[in-house]
Amino acid sequence: MAPEVNEIKTAHHLYAVEMIDITKRFPGVLANDRVTLRVKAGEIHAIVGENGAGKSTLMNQLYGLYHPDSGEIRIFGEQKRFHGPRDAIRAGIGMVHQHFMLVDTLTVAENVVLGSEPVKGLNFDLNRAREEVRKLSEAYGLYVDIDAKIEDIPVGMQQRVEIIKTLYRGANIIILDEPTAVLTPQEVEELFEIMRNLKKSGKTILFISHKLNEVMEISDRITVMRGGRVTAELITKETNEREIARAMVGRDVVLKLDKPPHKAKDVVLEVRNLWVKDNRHLNAVRGVSFQVRAGEVVGIAGVAGNGQTELVEAITGLRKVENGEIIFLGKNVAGAHPRQLREMGMSHIAEDRLKYALIKPFPAYYNAILGRHYKTPFASGAFLNHREIKRFTAELMEEFDVRPRIIEHLGGNFSGGNQQKLVVGREIKAHPKFMVVAQPTRGLDVGAIEFIHRQILRMREQDVAILLISMELEEIFSLSDRILVMYEGQIMGEVRPEETTVEEVGLMMAGKRLEEIRGGKK
Repeated sequence: MAPEVNEIKTAHHLYAVEMIDITKRFPGVLANDRVTLRVKAGEIHAIVGENGAGKSTLMNQLYGLYHPDSGEIRIFGEQKRFHGPRDAIRAGIGMVHQHFMLVDTLTVAENVVLGSEPVKGLNFDLNRAREEVRKLSEAYGLYVDIDAKIEDIPVGMQQRVEIIKTLYRGANIIILDEPTAVLTPQEVEELFEIMRNLKKSGKTILFISHKLNEVMEISDRITVMRGGRVTAELITKETNEREIARAMVGRDVVLKLDKPPHKAKDVVLEVRNLWVKDNRHLNAVRGVSFQVRAGEVVGIAGVAGNGQTELVEAITGLRKVENGEIIFLGKNVAGAHPRQLREMGMSHIAEDRLKYALIKPFPAYYNAILGRHYKTPFASGAFLNHREIKRFTAELMEEFDVRPRIIEHLGGNFSGGNQQKLVVGREIKAHPKFMVVAQPTRGLDVGAIEFIHRQILRMREQDVAILLISMELEEIFSLSDRILVMYEGQIMGEVRPEETTVEEVGLMMAGKRLEEIRGGKK
């Protein structure tokens, strides 16, 4: 049998979770500052806040991964001190992490019972494991193929396996950390249905998210965090996205910018029948063709891992092109060096700012000139012109609202939003003709998102051609003039945001071609 859910003496206690005056410090950072969180039994409770607000740190303490420096944790009224996740699991707490903890080569049933395997004599009892997992999946509407290997099932199914794992270990309280980040819109709806089923069965769910529309749809109550503190406790049906955003950022935020009409001009970039391999030497981009014109934003939507990263790397000169052409300003640049492309007028906002866009130990004034450090006015021969570099950096930080306004501040010491503003400012101030913008607002708060969206639309108005790659469908819809959807390295279709729906784009993200979808509607 799966471990029984512990009968908790205080199961009728109003609060499933109470975290009272929790303080947690890391070297140089006060991550949680006297945080109090109360989650009612049997509710879906959202925890929202900007990147670095302290949400994950708080949840990691509830799951026993960190220990509070001070404060108290109570589960159904009973005070607890967790020395590790094992203690939290014993107390009926389960956590589904943003990055799944599954073994690709094992089956669904084997993954669920891993570490708590049923045995027959001295041997692993696979049949009993399969039966227990099947019962759990049916009881909660978590339908999965129990005999399929993890590597053969889609991301949405893998997430279900993680939820079944927590239930198998007896979880009454389930923490979901950014659970929709890797899902198609249809998979998000399926997840929400699962969450409603879990709630009906008496489970308590803590839902960490930065997507305000999802928080409004699925939660009962909301705790908002900013700078390691709780700034608001809200009842979902009595609030709105604007109020939540204000509590997250500390000011009013424009959640959806007006995109003025703008006529696209000449073709700046054309990709023709492009083939690119990934790091495993498998075809990641398979026969992709499209154009980007001056003064337009072409958005590429898709679940992560469908060839978007390899496409970006091929266009920006970071990955070998196996076949096909990349025509930039009339010249085939397939295989060109990144410096050559920058010289021609291409800018690149990389999807991973810490890996590809910033040097963490370098001060802001060096990070601000990366890629142009060898050119005038920043250099004369082999010597850097530090006076000009520092003047330029101060101007950039002012124009792009990078805080703190300290040009000597190290790249790694800025918050995520300010790192991104520094990168975006640097790439825009290179006066590009074409920009590749990959995941520009990943992990940012709504205030930083609003700022970066304004910059992208400003570049569009200045007739820069922009290729936007994002997993955030709201971002794709609000910024793009045309949307391409990638699935397994191919384009499933091209649509205009005003002529399509999130549902239609979601179906393409799941592998249906546009002509199939629209043909089926006739």
